[in-house]
Amino acid sequence: MTASTTPGPSTAERVRTACARAQQAVLAVDGGDPATVSVHHLRSGGDVVLAVPTDVAVTALARQAGRGGLPAVLELTDHAPLVLRERVRSLVWLRGTLHPVPTGAVRPLASAVAAENPNPALLDVGHTTTLLRLVLDSAVVADGRGAEPVPLDDLLTAAPDPFWAVEDRWLEHLESDHSDLIHQLAQRLPRSVRTGRVRPLGLDRYGVRLRVESEGGDHDVRLPFGAPVDDPTGLSRALRILVGCPFRAGLRARR
Repeated sequence: MTASTTPGPSTAERVRTACARAQQAVLAVDGGDPATVSVHHLRSGGDVVLAVPTDVAVTALARQAGRGGLPAVLELTDHAPLVLRERVRSLVWLRGTLHPVPTGAVRPLASAVAAENPNPALLDVGHTTTLLRLVLDSAVVADGRGAEPVPLDDLLTAAPDPFWAVEDRWLEHLESDHSDLIHQLAQRLPRSVRTGRVRPLGLDRYGVRLRVESEGGDHDVRLPFGAPVDDPTGLSRALRILVGCPFRAGLRARR
């Protein structure tokens, strides 16, 4: 798979958005099998709060390590909302030191996470899952552009894309109800990659990404907006302008 390089989110923004979106997360440490993580929440202080099954080796090893912690890597996978030939859009690796959460701090920490990320899986904490903290040392993202590190200071001050929670609905709406607009967007692609099936791949405040699935391989191309947008009205208008029809209606995704 190849990808074009055009104006878009910074590396730190891409990582923050992937952290917010990713539904698949795996935690790995030396001496134990990787564990599936049901909740992962990156905090501004530089740690990630994790909900991990209580009965797995990772949890036991974290407890045995005590205050000193142990090296660990959290892998997050960002999947495309639509069913594509290759759904993985990016991988993020967060490396740091894994620490157990003291018993008396579990409930307050879970409540603090729930206030920002009301994930139903937090209800399992104390029953089938245990809270752990990964204090970050480094972060790397890999996608169609290649692999790239991001300084932690940049990562912690960046914000996820404002449309990360509704991107799925917008892309599904585009493909199911506006195939004509996908065709118009495809006309803006380089002629060299117009030979396959064009699918919506991604949407953010900077533009739209398309995946061209062809016999010769898949190609990802970003079509940037004239300026970044911050709300649904601006996004709808930016998409209409991108296809050359600023007064066209009906692009707002169904709720």
